[in-house]
Amino acid sequence: MSQKVSVVIEKDEHGYYAYCPELEGCQTQGDSLEEVMANIKEAIELYLETLSEEEIKEAISKEILTTTLEVQVA
Repeated sequence: MSQKVSVVIEKDEHGYYAYCPELEGCQTQGDSLEEVMANIKEAIELYLETLSEEEIKEAISKEILTTTLEVQVA
């Protein structure tokens, strides 16, 4: 069975950093976007293997929304 989870990816001068907000502590990094995407997918799958079915249902039932806002900068 497959489920969708939220993934946040940030880029800085060292590469890419990704984490899954639903799964506390589930994070990884990579030198490229492709690498970090593969790494976070693996990290999520491994993380979920450590949880009971009830814990998985609770974790992935969270609704996480992202958006962007335009703000004034002085």
